[in-house]
Amino acid sequence: MSKKNKIEDLEDVMSEEQNSHLQEETPITQDDTHTEPLKETLESQLKDELAKEKDKFLRLFAEFENYKKRTSKERMDLFKTAGQEVMTALLPVVDDFDRALKELAKSEDKEMFKGVELINIKFREILKSKGLEEIKVKAGESFDAEVHEAISQIPAPSKKMKGKIIDVVEKGFKLGDRIIRHPKVVVGN
Repeated sequence: MSKKNKIEDLEDVMSEEQNSHLQEETPITQDDTHTEPLKETLESQLKDELAKEKDKFLRLFAEFENYKKRTSKERMDLFKTAGQEVMTALLPVVDDFDRALKELAKSEDKEMFKGVELINIKFREILKSKGLEEIKVKAGESFDAEVHEAISQIPAPSKKMKGKIIDVVEKGFKLGDRIIRHPKVVVGN
């Protein structure tokens, strides 16, 4: 017999022994006493996993809702102040209208004054409809560094005027809630 045949025979014998050994083992039967705790453990693990996933989902949903609210608010703010650059560029024109009206009021030509005044009113109404508001400042008001820009300080004419606005040099404007140009004022010290 050749070596090859001996090896094959030996393999056959070994596989037969393994098969007979496997057949001799007793089959696994289901025993309710052993599977019940296993089922309960598995069930509690699944409930824990479900609770974790539910919590994760709720957190993700809340985060998404906050994101939607935040982007919506940012978008609204952007729309309110979208024309800020244009409005800022038009502010010198508003100042020029004020100066022109002061000079035309001194002249004899009342018709020209009325015409320029009508154009000024129309222009200001358009700016107002787009959200531009003048910041009203009067002499004698308290100086507020958040709102006003102090250009200079002069000796106060009276003790009551210390820390108060003496004169308004340039008007201030707001676009929505945002100040786009602070009123320039002279403060008494």
